[in-house]
Amino acid sequence: MNVNPIPMISVVLPMFNVEKYIEQSIQSVLMQTYHNFELILIDDGCSDDTLKLVEQFDDKRIRMIQQKNRGLSGARNTGIAASRGFYIALLDADDFWDPEKLAKHLHHLNTHPEVGVSYCSSLFVDEKNKLLGIGQFPKLTNISKQHVFCRNPVGNGSAAVIRRSLLNDIGYFGINHDRYRKMYFDESLRQSEDIELWTRIVLTTPWKFEGISDALTYYRVNEGGLSANIEKQLASWKHAVCQNNFRDPDFFKKYYTLAKAFQLRYLARRAIQSSSRLAGLKLIHQALYCDLRILFQEPSRTSLTFCSAWLKLLPVKLYASIEESAMAYLGHKKIS
Repeated sequence: MNVNPIPMISVVLPMFNVEKYIEQSIQSVLMQTYHNFELILIDDGCSDDTLKLVEQFDDKRIRMIQQKNRGLSGARNTGIAASRGFYIALLDADDFWDPEKLAKHLHHLNTHPEVGVSYCSSLFVDEKNKLLGIGQFPKLTNISKQHVFCRNPVGNGSAAVIRRSLLNDIGYFGINHDRYRKMYFDESLRQSEDIELWTRIVLTTPWKFEGISDALTYYRVNEGGLSANIEKQLASWKHAVCQNNFRDPDFFKKYYTLAKAFQLRYLARRAIQSSSRLAGLKLIHQALYCDLRILFQEPSRTSLTFCSAWLKLLPVKLYASIEESAMAYLGHKKIS
């Protein structure tokens, strides 16, 4: 009689000066209802008290790997290369998970063998772990190449659980001094590395993306840095997506401006949540000018962003009152 082994899940958690969050992040993994996992912590050159805080955790499932700073992509690649699991779960050190996260993704992937990337909805929290009443609630099924490219349904770096066989399909070796190092994420990118990987997967493999509706990831929003980093985020997104232009030039010609418009709208919504009064308005106008298809493909979300950006010009207290009333009426406002 054949007995199917219980699959191991490898959790890859990069660390770079994250003393403020690392305990909660690790604890959220150790509290998972599914217990057959390994937690791979990658010290990517920490110089604060992160490692001292990590030392207090005494669990045989935790492994530590130390390296000189290579950035998020490099730390993830190190963790994936060292992992032994059938599935790979990614967790950024400032985020944390619901206790059912691994169990539900395991069931999803086990029952859908065609799915290579399983993701979930996410709730946004602030620096003090307070729920912001907003989140990412992406499309879950029938995900096309266009949708991955234009809408990034995975949403954030702590939402995905990836099948190892998919990573084997897209992995490659580096060059020069990294010629023996296996790469999965593009280490030339310091931002938007997720988007580059998802685009590369849909353009080069038959694996499917599919989500589960439960909000199992808590994604931390640092509001203070939103407006200041918008230009940098947009430039990083452009650089990342163009890495795959050569794989299907006709596809990029058809969908690049639409994808850029959606990215501008996303940044507009993020800016509206920050203290900036003009950034969101500027960005949503740029999005509409870039490609009007966003208005026809998603009229409700685009119109809501447009109206919210203009309302942001109202006095702060009046805007806050309107926003509070809208939230109470609509329930959790969904953004992406």
